[in-house]
Amino acid sequence: MAKSIGVTLSERILAGLIVDHAIVGDLRSFPAIRADAPVEMFPEEAQGGLIELHTDALVETICDQVMAVAGGATDVSAVGVALPGFIRNGVVEDAPNLPQLKGARMGELLSTQLKSAGIPAPVSIMNDADAVAAGLASRHGKLDTTVRVWTLGIGIGYGQYPIDGGIWENGHSVVSLDEKERFCGCGGVGHMEGIMGHRAMRLRFLDMEPEEVFAAAKEGDARCLDFKKLWHRALAAATASAIHMGGAGRFFLTGFNVRFVDLPMLKDYVGQMVKMSPLQGYSFELVEDEADTRVIGAGVTAEQAAAG
Repeated sequence: MAKSIGVTLSERILAGLIVDHAIVGDLRSFPAIRADAPVEMFPEEAQGGLIELHTDALVETICDQVMAVAGGATDVSAVGVALPGFIRNGVVEDAPNLPQLKGARMGELLSTQLKSAGIPAPVSIMNDADAVAAGLASRHGKLDTTVRVWTLGIGIGYGQYPIDGGIWENGHSVVSLDEKERFCGCGGVGHMEGIMGHRAMRLRFLDMEPEEVFAAAKEGDARCLDFKKLWHRALAAATASAIHMGGAGRFFLTGFNVRFVDLPMLKDYVGQMVKMSPLQGYSFELVEDEADTRVIGAGVTAEQAAAG
């Protein structure tokens, strides 16, 4: 039986033991919050807590979680760690939402520490949205097809399975030419994440939380309704660009802010932007943001990398 360990790091660290593409036992969470708890239910002091940890502390914490789920097992074949940001060859080249990781050679750091702790399995580092795509492919029995996914959370991620070497920082797609659109964590102007990201929404509406904004839009508040339209147009614009570059097909939408998606509004906007008939065979599917899916995706990706 294939045995791997999957780890994801975004708003928190989650780790699990994976046997034959299924979680065995309980997921570990750091901070120690119920693994299936949504971010909006975190205690205030836990939200964004990882940004306070320096790189060495993050590496040590990740290794602690891996050791805990391994439970002394010596036959782990691979460890997959999914991180936010621009990942290449085990190096975090940039990570706007966890800036302390920029330049960190996470593959090398984790491999060295895990080996010294008795887990010599190869370590694979990947973008967290790519792990979601791999997890969805595994859970939906689509490991032989292409899967594309938007993750709507603190930032905006775009994942694709199989991973084919692209950069896929599509959450930073330019969807506005308004010079005032400067809310993206990377500092870029007009980015999708600067409109749709949870952090960006909190900066834009200092007097309201994102869920209050969308609730007010539903009640007809003009300012909030205008923003709801902008939010959906941003998602439509980035999706239309992905369709024009990569073709039609199904797009999965997940992440804790998928709750804000109004599918009829999104489809209407995309329909206004994609007019070539060969590209109109696209569809959307909303999927619950399940911790298991992310962790399985990280483990499956690592297994495939270890198998060559």
